[in-house]
Amino acid sequence: MKFIAEIGLNHNGNLDLCHELIRQAKWAGADIAKFQLGWRDKKDEINHIPLEALKQIVKSCDYYDIQFMASIFNEEAFELSKKINQKAYKIASRTLADNPVLVEKILKLNKPTFLSTGMIDKDNLPFKDYDNVDFLWCISKYPTLPSDLINLPKSFEESNFSGYSDHSIGIEIPLTAIARGAKIIEKHFTLDKSNTTIRDHSLSATPDEYRILTSLGRNIFKNNTIGV
Repeated sequence: MKFIAEIGLNHNGNLDLCHELIRQAKWAGADIAKFQLGWRDKKDEINHIPLEALKQIVKSCDYYDIQFMASIFNEEAFELSKKINQKAYKIASRTLADNPVLVEKILKLNKPTFLSTGMIDKDNLPFKDYDNVDFLWCISKYPTLPSDLINLPKSFEESNFSGYSDHSIGIEIPLTAIARGAKIIEKHFTLDKSNTTIRDHSLSATPDEYRILTSLGRNIFKNNTIGV
């Protein structure tokens, strides 16, 4: 069972805050602290992360013993990721739909790669021939309401999806996905859900919520594996 804490832009442009988000994500039980490279990343934008700052973020992940990962949105971000020897990759739904050439370049590195599928036909998944791919079922709506999720796989083991990338309010839907066999959960992570800097805060989990998610989720997954 793997939990990805999607920090994304929830640092609000304060890169010093990334280190506390990483520390709290580890405390909350996440396996991976995920950021975004190449999205709203110009010098005057909220997610501008120069190479030296990125190296410090990776160093912080190493210190707190949580894996660093980033979504890659463009060629420049891809080149930046190679400078830090990124060990695993995330492909956002938007990138999978709009830039398959970039996706293929990343896949050819033969590193673990997680693909969100919120903007493509889930019945015709691309890149299924790559053995380093995990597809994450996803709806690209912020927030995603329960009524938007009626097609969530009833059995992940009988689908082409390894896990679920969540944009819902709360932790109930990710727990439902785990009970149905999801082995990977990506959930947005914040220190303050009331922050209005970007929309992602409201659909994120706080450290306390995320800790409950990982604790219950791992127990549910364990029960699944023994046949309960």
